Amino acid sequence: MKDKETIRQGLKDNPRLKRWLDYLIMNQRDARPRWYIRLLAPLYQHRGFGSKIYHSVRMDTPPYRDFSLGKQSVIESFCCINNAVGDIVIGDYTRIGIHNTIIGPVTIGSHVNLAQGITVTALNHNFEDTSLRIDEQGISTQPVVIGNDVWIGANAVILPGVTIGNHVVVAAGAVVTKDVPDNTLVGGVPAKLIKQI
Repeated sequence: MKDKETIRQGLKDNPRLKRWLDYLIMNQRDARPRWYIRLLAPLYQHRGFGSKIYHSVRMDTPPYRDFSLGKQSVIESFCCINNAVGDIVIGDYTRIGIHNTIIGPVTIGSHVNLAQGITVTALNHNFEDTSLRIDEQGISTQPVVIGNDVWIGANAVILPGVTIGNHVVVAAGAVVTKDVPDNTLVGGVPAKLIKQI
């Protein structure tokens, strides 16, 4: 870990080298790792014993960020996993359902079930400066943390900076904009406490 931080700091101190390496690793138009980097992904990703990532999953996981999938965890078909702007760590016995999108930095605990069509994103586009186009203003990130023993219903959206506690249920279609305490059921847009569980 210390070596990675030393390398990252060295790249920050040398922007020209960072731009060159970024060009070699990432396809700038497609905003994903180049094909030859994706071929090497099993060598730099951590995949726990018995874990599975379906072939149709889009794994946008460049080697300069961490991706870790715990033992017996599954990422189902047609998901998009993107750690280009922050690490993604998924615990043991966790299931990421069909057609989910996860954009780091995100930490997901163990025994978590994400249903279908869920977005978990720690990324936001900046837009405050009206003299610049939005695509010129860059991005910001706020880590998302999902605890252990959590069930998130279909088509829910978990927004940047949110922490979801342990033993939580998020109702289908909810938009979670604020932290969720342990042992609760939340739902709605924006998500609100429905009851203690």
